[in-house]
Amino acid sequence: MDEEVTAVVIDNGSGMSKAGFAGDDAPRAVFPTIVGRPKMPGMMVGLDQKEVYVGEEAQTKRGVLKTEYPIEAGFVKDWDDMEKVWNHTIYNELRVSPEEHPCLLTEAPLNPKKNKETMTQIMFEVFNVPCLYVQQQSVLALYSSGRTTGLVLDSGEGVSNTVPIYEGYSIPHAIERINLAGSHITKYLQGLLKDKGKNFSTDAGLETVRDIKERLCYVVHQNFDSVLKESAENNSVEKTYDLPDNSSITIGNERFRCPEILFQPSHAGYEMFGIHKYAYDSIMKCDIDIRKDLFSNIILAGGTTLFEGIGERMWYEIHQLASSSKIKVLTPPERNYCVWLGGSILAALSTFQTMWINKSEYDDSGPGIIHRKCF
Repeated sequence: MDEEVTAVVIDNGSGMSKAGFAGDDAPRAVFPTIVGRPKMPGMMVGLDQKEVYVGEEAQTKRGVLKTEYPIEAGFVKDWDDMEKVWNHTIYNELRVSPEEHPCLLTEAPLNPKKNKETMTQIMFEVFNVPCLYVQQQSVLALYSSGRTTGLVLDSGEGVSNTVPIYEGYSIPHAIERINLAGSHITKYLQGLLKDKGKNFSTDAGLETVRDIKERLCYVVHQNFDSVLKESAENNSVEKTYDLPDNSSITIGNERFRCPEILFQPSHAGYEMFGIHKYAYDSIMKCDIDIRKDLFSNIILAGGTTLFEGIGERMWYEIHQLASSSKIKVLTPPERNYCVWLGGSILAALSTFQTMWINKSEYDDSGPGIIHRKCF
């Protein structure tokens, strides 16, 4: 690979996509992974109507569009729409020619083999990239913290995963996939607010609820029940949120009740363990010799780990389960895009340049080459 050419790094999540250039310390583009088509083609008066809108534009026009998320719970479910997201990323957001830049893509843990092959095929055959590499999101999140061994809890919009990684390789049999993440917390908060007589049932309403969640909600460090009781006796946790229509709403104990479902999913009617228990179980499924290293390197990644207090609570809960182990939970400040950052670091390493799959290898072997070179 030519030393002068910078690789493109693209991390597509269920909720948000992050894209930029290898060696940068932040993505150039962050936008919703959303594709919209006009509900009534030809009816958007005064606008140069497009057949398809992607990202922010689809988000702002969502009232007149039928919107779809091509990635569901971490896995691509609609490849035509995914191709449109990549097209938008490369040409509109990064403004580069794909045939001139190696491309590093990320994938969810336990991504089906067929998905990996389809990604490879689209990149080489539709976008004509010169080189490609696909790396697992949790491994990249770990790299961004300067480590190659640790337990990554990655919680985004659609899904959470606990992934033990030893010397740069994830341990597949010990990965836990948890169908509880940002969108579930937003929906739960929507329900709590409805109980107060505040209805946010539209798409725009749900966006408002998401914003309330991101700005005002936090995780209690421990003793949830006593904090809840205390909050009922005084209004110290109350905050006012200004709504788009210039009215306002007071948010009280909902601020810490909504993210509590990460640790006590039964509060929202989910029959599953809390994320701390899955993290513990992941570690306990690993070889006894590496557990110590995993307990002392627990990394939180993804937008849903941005709640204030989540690191302290995670430490407290895992300490209850493994009191004899030394436990360390790390909450890197840039954890909402640490997967992208890990990709940026990896793709810029001089030692990595021999790892790329190039076009001639793809032409010789077909999409299956991805399993031999990216694992």
